[in-house]
Amino acid sequence: MSTPRSVVLERLAYTLTAPVLAVAPNLYPDSPVSGIVQLAGAAGIGGWILAARPETTGAGRKILRWSPLVLAAAIDTTAGHTTGFGPYGLDGLLAAGWAAVGYLVMPFSRHTRRRHRPALATPPAQLAPAEAVEPTLAVPDDGADHLTRQVRMMWENAGTPGRTHVVKATRHPGMSNDMTILLRAVDTGRPITGLTEAAVAAPFAVPSSDVVLADVAVQPGRQGGPGWLEARITPDANARRRTQPTPAERWTDKIGSPRGGAPGSELVHRTRDDVRGVTFYRAKMADSTETPRIDLAKVCRGLGLPEDDSCVFVLIDGTEFLISAFDEPPLSAIFPATRELLTPDAKGMFVCGFTITGQPVKNMVYQHDKNAATHGLILGVSRSGKTQFFAISMAAQSLAGQVVWLSTVRKDEKTSTLGKYIDRQGSNALWMARSLRAAKALCEIRAEMPWPHDGQPHDYKPGDSRCPYRQLNVYADEFMTAAQDPLFGEFIQKDGDDLTVTGLKYGIGFNPAGQSPFAHNGFSTEMKDNLRQNSRPTIFNMGSPAATRKAAEGTMENAYDVPTIPARYSRSEGSAIERAMRGEADPENGVSTGGVAVIVLDNGRSVLMRSLYADFDTDLSTLFPDEADRLTDHEISELTKRGLWFDWNEPEPRPGEFWPEPADDGDEDGGSRRRGPGGGKRRAKSGGRSEPQVTSPRQALEAIKSFNNA
Repeated sequence: MSTPRSVVLERLAYTLTAPVLAVAPNLYPDSPVSGIVQLAGAAGIGGWILAARPETTGAGRKILRWSPLVLAAAIDTTAGHTTGFGPYGLDGLLAAGWAAVGYLVMPFSRHTRRRHRPALATPPAQLAPAEAVEPTLAVPDDGADHLTRQVRMMWENAGTPGRTHVVKATRHPGMSNDMTILLRAVDTGRPITGLTEAAVAAPFAVPSSDVVLADVAVQPGRQGGPGWLEARITPDANARRRTQPTPAERWTDKIGSPRGGAPGSELVHRTRDDVRGVTFYRAKMADSTETPRIDLAKVCRGLGLPEDDSCVFVLIDGTEFLISAFDEPPLSAIFPATRELLTPDAKGMFVCGFTITGQPVKNMVYQHDKNAATHGLILGVSRSGKTQFFAISMAAQSLAGQVVWLSTVRKDEKTSTLGKYIDRQGSNALWMARSLRAAKALCEIRAEMPWPHDGQPHDYKPGDSRCPYRQLNVYADEFMTAAQDPLFGEFIQKDGDDLTVTGLKYGIGFNPAGQSPFAHNGFSTEMKDNLRQNSRPTIFNMGSPAATRKAAEGTMENAYDVPTIPARYSRSEGSAIERAMRGEADPENGVSTGGVAVIVLDNGRSVLMRSLYADFDTDLSTLFPDEADRLTDHEISELTKRGLWFDWNEPEPRPGEFWPEPADDGDEDGGSRRRGPGGGKRRAKSGGRSEPQVTSPRQALEAIKSFNNA
């Protein structure tokens, strides 16, 4: 073996320098040799300082490199301060020891060869061939198939990612590159940590998005748990999924994903109905404890459907929901009203419209389960379809043998037409106040009417042939406007409140209609609660989707998802961006949503329906019975005794009808008499109130109002 040249030169330097270190300070104290040695020692100390910094690596090796210079300076300094060669020839001993240590340690030559080619004295490279490593990585033959052995080789060449071992590789049927590999931790009893999709994808040269890691369940004959992992590598399937996905795959990727229109959901099945031209997507939440959170616009984009054509609707039922995608707007269809649909069944239910899916929606003429009459609440702006709904509801009630009164604030063609087929109809606030007052008095009259079978009075029982009177349904159109009338609004509001509370047990239902269900517009909380609990509120277009939703939520105990009713239903044609670039106008192909309503069912859930259409331009006699039902002679006689049964179309209130007549003070100009609808009535109203009449909080508030008006 030959000694490296650097080692020979370094040993020679130590041998020649040692005598100089011992002799020069003693023979020539002021010679330049001592100065050179001291400068070299100072350089060595500087190297020590730089090597000892925290951010420096290999500090020990660097300190060892500089140590011969520092030790030589120390020996030179010691030799200069001793007498002669020192006791027992100390200077010579130190220099000899320094040379011996350097001769053996060789700090410069040994450590400067780091990461360089091997010295001549090192064995040739054949002593550690790369092939010698293979037996250490090889796994004893366990009868694995060819695919598993190939995967193992690729896995081991990648450095066994995550310190895992390939137990088995299984190719997917019909796929050339898709497979599932079963992994376990190399270290027995330790979990697999740090293994990512990218680490699995790298050995197989596929994108990390084509790798899915899954837990391994315990099976007979095979362990499971954190020490096992399953990796599905599916580049072929994902390539097809990106270009030609199945409905379930499209749903998972575009809609059920965390950023989709219904996150956390999965498609149950997709159904096409060619007859009705609709595609149904039935889905459910993967976690049965979660509530569906649906963004219909995102769902439309995920399914590749136009999101503004009024053809896509959602129906939620617990953790399941149904997306209905129609070819044409379904609510633009017309459903003519017929006597067969409007005739109530044994439970008082009749068909009032149809939903988007073609299901019939039923309303009631009385509450069979509560043995009581029913109220009604109809909301909507002008031309939204309220009067059409009046017609079909009145026809159903008339076919059930009930009495109907209709009052409106202003006269119009449709309400006048309806007046031909019902008992009574009028068109001003005074008429409405008279009808409510008479209906309220009927509660007292019917409470004392004896039933023929036992001669005793009883509460109203719908469908009981022994009942001596018929159910009365009082309609008040534009009730909020009438309740704010300066003369009769207070009476309309008060009698309407009382009628909603006490009317049901005496067979009297109150059906107000208007454009708001809130207290500041005429609906007291007491009235709204009674109407909501004893009817199926029907909300037509309220002017905007937000207003419709707010009105519907105001009639529901629990605000479920309320369907949207836009101003018009229209199909989107072409691209709005392209029309804007060409300067073209948007197509005007809207279909009116008149007659489309949200009806709140008994369980608080709201559905979207199109009400039946009653054509006022034709004869409505086909919907109504031949003769309108009236009150009994006994009821009319009792109302007449109370001064409440007469021609309610009289333009002026009768003396004492609403306000007590003031005492005659003998004025020559007859000032004691009320001459018209001006301030005289208000003075008579306020002057007629006396202190003994204040017997309740409500009457106290009325008295305060009268003082303010005065």
